[in-house]
Amino acid sequence: MTVPVVLVAEELAPSALDVLAHDFEVRHVDGADRAALLPALADVDAVLVRSATKMDAEALAAAPRLKVVARAGVGLDNVDVPAATARGVMVVNAPTSNIVSAAEQAVALLLATARHTPEANAALKQGQWKRSKFTGVEITDKTIGVVGLGRIGVLFAQRMSAFGTRLIAYDPYVQPARAAQIGVRLVSLEELLAESDFISIHLPKTPETLGLIGEKELRLVKPTVRIVNAARGGLIDEQALADAVAEGRVAGAGIDVFAKEPCTSSPLFDQPNIVVTPHLGASTVEAQDKAGLAVARSVKLALQGEFVPDAVNVQAGGVVAEDVRPGLPLAEKLGRVFTAVAGELAQSITVEVRGEIVEHDVSVLQLAALKGVFADVVEESVTFVNAPLLAKERGVEVGITTSADSPEYRNLVTVRGVLTDGRTVSVSGTLTGPRQVQKLTELDGFDIDLAPEGSLLFFRYDDRPGVVGTLGGKLGGANVNIAGMQVARTASGGDTLMALAVDQAVSPALLQQTAEAIGARRAAWVDLSGV
Repeated sequence: MTVPVVLVAEELAPSALDVLAHDFEVRHVDGADRAALLPALADVDAVLVRSATKMDAEALAAAPRLKVVARAGVGLDNVDVPAATARGVMVVNAPTSNIVSAAEQAVALLLATARHTPEANAALKQGQWKRSKFTGVEITDKTIGVVGLGRIGVLFAQRMSAFGTRLIAYDPYVQPARAAQIGVRLVSLEELLAESDFISIHLPKTPETLGLIGEKELRLVKPTVRIVNAARGGLIDEQALADAVAEGRVAGAGIDVFAKEPCTSSPLFDQPNIVVTPHLGASTVEAQDKAGLAVARSVKLALQGEFVPDAVNVQAGGVVAEDVRPGLPLAEKLGRVFTAVAGELAQSITVEVRGEIVEHDVSVLQLAALKGVFADVVEESVTFVNAPLLAKERGVEVGITTSADSPEYRNLVTVRGVLTDGRTVSVSGTLTGPRQVQKLTELDGFDIDLAPEGSLLFFRYDDRPGVVGTLGGKLGGANVNIAGMQVARTASGGDTLMALAVDQAVSPALLQQTAEAIGARRAAWVDLSGV
């Protein structure tokens, strides 16, 4: 029997190599050397990388036997996940390997900026004893604002509570009861900016969070505030932050991540009250060891045909019935549309499955829907295994119902949830024809027929003449092309839903401006590319 070949493209901990050594042929290559990497991929079954190795479409095409790509870390920027999925290659990462290290890095930056530690260190090493110049501030009795209460945000908050602080947080996807359990009071972003003495950001990088803290937001803060970002680059407008510190509107900042990396030049570097580090959130011995060990175990499971908890694309192996498998990406897209339209995390979510498909075990469709629900909410990669845990951590009740009765469609999947204000949001979809084409069939009781692909826009407003023209003009003026449009209404002049497919991404600012222009009560945008 041929022994599977595992290619290690970057340095891994000895403990990780030990996991692989007994069952597989382990080879090594310098993954950053493209000329060496591509031929080395020719006959391998798995490849393990960190951040220097680019597993793009070209690399995947050079590996016809490849079954799994493992990234020993959290981010997947160097792995072309859609290309891997198209080739049936499983992609795994280590989603929790660095959460403690990242939280501790945020604490370190907060302390450093509060006490001017880097500047004082540099001055003393230059022979300057300037105690009065580096007078700092205490953390005790201060208000700490946490933007994002995911796993890292919670770990950060727990550590800061030991300093005797008041903790507030902004996260529309966390229930107040869950926040209260960890001693945090939920507030709006505006309240957090105005009340906080220290602000730490712990959000994923999505179209909604990109540039979340900009010029406008930085004019709401106290002049004594210090801001930390050890999450993702681009969440803070770097020029706006540098200007705010230079003008005395912000006392200082600690920044570990940048909009473009590697970053060797930034307006932030010119400000002595801004502490900067080169993306060190995961750079601890422990985090690196955890990441290597986690992905080595996942590779072993994958090559042995077992269930892989940390797979981010190909899920559950052969335990999913062939008739159910095509519904997984549809259910995931329904979850993403649900979250976008809801605008917050629901108190309860039910996945309803109808039709012939319920002859099989369809519980995996609930997992797929939850994966979509949390995809744009949390900073870590969401898998079929950690999605229920994410729901539990946020106090979301989850259920699934099935029925063989499906009057209109052969099979139908609905994601339905109740929001904190009692409002119900639902989105349904089905697969049609021999090619199992995906389509959205319903949103909040309105019948639609829309392919869940690319960028989708949804508006709710009262029916009246001229809306379509106004909306088209607004989007056209921003060079956004409309690929398809549907309008559904309860009655003439009544509640109306407009659903659009557009060719370009829509910024939060443009979405808000368009909604205001047509008098929409609610508006949402979701990008389903690559799902």
